[in-house]
Amino acid sequence: MGKLWDKGYDLDALVEEFTVGRDYELDERLVPADCAGSLAHATMLAKIGILTPAELVGLRRELAAIVEDHAAGRFPITLEDEDCHTAIENRLTARLGETGKKIHTGRSRNDQVLTALRLFAKGFLFEGARRLASLVESLRAFAAAHAELPMPGRTHLQIAMPSSVGLWAGAYAEELLDDLRHLWSVYPLCDQSPLGSAASYGVPLPLDRELEADLLGFSRVQNNVLYANNSRGKLESIILEAVDQIGLTLSKLAQDLILFSLPELGYFTLPDELCSGSSIMPQKKNPDALELLRAKSATLSACALQAKSIIRALPSGYNRDFQETKEPFLRGCSIVLLCIRVAEVTVTSLAVNPDRLAEGLRPEIYATDAALELVAKGWSFRDAYREVGTHLERLAARDAKSAILGRSSTGTTGNLGLDRLKEEGDRLAEEIDAERRRVEGKVASLLGMPVALYLP
Repeated sequence: MGKLWDKGYDLDALVEEFTVGRDYELDERLVPADCAGSLAHATMLAKIGILTPAELVGLRRELAAIVEDHAAGRFPITLEDEDCHTAIENRLTARLGETGKKIHTGRSRNDQVLTALRLFAKGFLFEGARRLASLVESLRAFAAAHAELPMPGRTHLQIAMPSSVGLWAGAYAEELLDDLRHLWSVYPLCDQSPLGSAASYGVPLPLDRELEADLLGFSRVQNNVLYANNSRGKLESIILEAVDQIGLTLSKLAQDLILFSLPELGYFTLPDELCSGSSIMPQKKNPDALELLRAKSATLSACALQAKSIIRALPSGYNRDFQETKEPFLRGCSIVLLCIRVAEVTVTSLAVNPDRLAEGLRPEIYATDAALELVAKGWSFRDAYREVGTHLERLAARDAKSAILGRSSTGTTGNLGLDRLKEEGDRLAEEIDAERRRVEGKVASLLGMPVALYLP
């Protein structure tokens, strides 16, 4: 079968390889979403009389078959196809003849790929939010289990003040909950359908774009058809920027765990199954997964920057440059989900060593507490600070648990607010899951079968 743009000549082989790039490989992840978009478009074409009811039945049957064949590895996309859109239309034409040739009426590959990517992005946001909410809860539960376990607090990596394992873990739980809020804040931008915008300028047909949007579970149409096409790459970059923030948090978490599990500190112990060894040094137990977690944060930043750099200063309307935003987007989605999973399995299998934590609570860690006790006796803070700072040798060991529980203002070691954190996390997770069920229900109803919008 031919290319969708075929006009009777062959493209130079080198130019074909160069322009197709890896699209035919990357599009393996977009087949279910593209089939859903195609069926929504076909349903609309039937409504306005371009397709007959019988033709729509055939298209629905064959598009569902493509989804099933793709899941079973029986729907290859080749370099000659260029992309999944061509492969799908060629399959429909081979099976249905003239009917297959009609399905592209009123649309361009531009809004077709936009729709597939938009559905894929929604699926990713559902999966990313679910995974991230699970990690937040794992960290919160870890914090709750060790809420009153004293731990040295550090600034500049030096001994600072009494802290707790609960405060440390709770800090990351709250930060990742904010990252989850940030990720989910992108969803309304994804929840608008570009289908029917064609090649940036619409078509002189009475397309019912609202029907298409509703069939696919979008809450609204992306109104301006030129903006719909201009938004390609930009929306992906916005998602990747939110992904980048998750990576930044996980990188810091990884660095802490690498540091705190050093034999010299030993606050935590990483299980053997999460660490590799050395090919030459028999004693080595390397935190490779955490080191790569730290490094992949930079890769996520690069994905966001790559997408933004490609679309920077492009003229309006479709430009082939947009094709190059697909790979960093798909790659960033895959990497961050893997990073979240690695972080969660690490947190849930982490061993805590109270004795080693206690060793770090040396007398000087209570210096600020001692200065504030003088303040309570009427000293000015500056004089108390100087008095304690110039006589550190007078400081003695204290009861660490009393010291951390004595800090009772909001968010401190004696008042972590973990119950509020759980309430907020559960509420957001329920909101996201309800939207996921709504959208997946719409698409399943359209195709007559469950469809995975996001494929890893």
